[in-house]
Amino acid sequence: MTGRSEALVVTDRPARYAKQLVAHLGRRNGGDWSESDERGYITFSAGRAELFCAPDGLHLSVEGEPDHLAQLEDVVGRHLVRFGTRDELRVRWTRFDGEPGTEQYNSAE
Repeated sequence: MTGRSEALVVTDRPARYAKQLVAHLGRRNGGDWSESDERGYITFSAGRAELFCAPDGLHLSVEGEPDHLAQLEDVVGRHLVRFGTRDELRVRWTRFDGEPGTEQYNSAE
């Protein structure tokens, strides 16, 4: 059985952050970013992340074994928040079973 979570990160620079995230995490794990489609993916040993840009922001999804979802959410979300510190990005994941997932944000004062 596979679990899935999604998040919408509100930002006026979704392509910049998505490209940076795919380049950074994809170096170790594998991944690809399409400039023309403004979408990409990152492959992890525990699952896969997909990203695409839209007028409302950066859409993220992670898919993997249900017991690895929180870890996948955290890795993707934590890196994105770090890259977007200036823009105070916040990632709130929602699982496909309706349950809330994890949340990442810059908690520094």
